[in-house]
Amino acid sequence: MSPIPLIQLRGLRKSFGTQQVLRGVDLDVARGETLVILGASGGGKSVILKHCIGLLKPDAGEVRVEGKVISSPAGVDAQTIRRRMGMLFQGAALFDSMNAAENIQFAVREHRRELSSSDLEALTAEKLRLVNLSPDIGSKMPSELSGGMKKRLALARALALEPEILLYDEPTTGLDPVTSGVINQLIRDMQQKLGVTSLVVTHDLVSAYTIADRIAMLHEGKIIFSGTPEELRASPLEPVRTFIGG
Repeated sequence: MSPIPLIQLRGLRKSFGTQQVLRGVDLDVARGETLVILGASGGGKSVILKHCIGLLKPDAGEVRVEGKVISSPAGVDAQTIRRRMGMLFQGAALFDSMNAAENIQFAVREHRRELSSSDLEALTAEKLRLVNLSPDIGSKMPSELSGGMKKRLALARALALEPEILLYDEPTTGLDPVTSGVINQLIRDMQQKLGVTSLVVTHDLVSAYTIADRIAMLHEGKIIFSGTPEELRASPLEPVRTFIGG
């Protein structure tokens, strides 16, 4: 018997007013893999992520984590599941009024109140090193950092509670090719060093081919393809050919 996927989406539907965004999404994410969801901007990729972390409830269908439904009132407490997840938001979404260290420590102070000030300092330095930032960055404000450094700081914050699952929303948007390459390598490093399961939404083909174990294509509210990067390149499906042909 094959193991239960860590994340399962079944028949996921979501509308905003009259706009039908998700039209029955079925998707599995295996433990330890990096799955990339490709699709056009505005097509609902980020909406899928928000369902996975419990920020949105589906109109129909369900989301399961380790076989437990998190998408309905009768399901497990989404807050409990959310603590096992870290999310890198599009644009980093750092707290501008806090320095880098305070950003990293924000959720930790709430959920791990037993940690001392020295423990928090050590944790901050560890997470900064993990994303290849110097510990002395901790005293800097987000406004003093470059776009790439902000993304890395946001990843350090996402890692602060040592999540099993990382969700990435357009991680390379707005970055130059060199900095995008750094972020792509970090995503791979998190999988290899920490064994995390990663779900990445992007429309960046270079990033997708670099980081993905498997790629799913979202088109008109449904997953129309799921396979390896090599299988994506060879797919005869017209929407896939159009997308990767650019």
